[in-house]
Amino acid sequence: MELSDLGFPMWNLFGLFSSGLGSLASIGVYVWVALCLYIIAKKTKAENAWLAWIPVGNVILACQIAGKPWWWVFLFLIPIANIVFAIMVMWKICEARNKPGWLSLLMFVPIANLVVPGILAFTD
Repeated sequence: MELSDLGFPMWNLFGLFSSGLGSLASIGVYVWVALCLYIIAKKTKAENAWLAWIPVGNVILACQIAGKPWWWVFLFLIPIANIVFAIMVMWKICEARNKPGWLSLLMFVPIANLVVPGILAFTD
């Protein structure tokens, strides 16, 4: 028995993510992460916290909070290596907020990757 036998064709599932509802969810996640990064920047006294709301600018801000130079943004363009650099930057952001660096590894776990920025932003 397949899902299509139950009246739930797979294309309905894929249609959900390409619909307005999927777009709304994507915008919501972007706003949540940008808000958390903005608050983290304010708490770490980083300059130009408003960069959290701008694509690519938020990566520059994350590098700034982590104490890395701005040109690290270009390292995020290297496939596979960008994962290593993202872990390094997130690890340093966790340490800047006096949290254990291993929290950065949870950014690869679905749902946890939405909780970790909130922990970094809203806890003392």
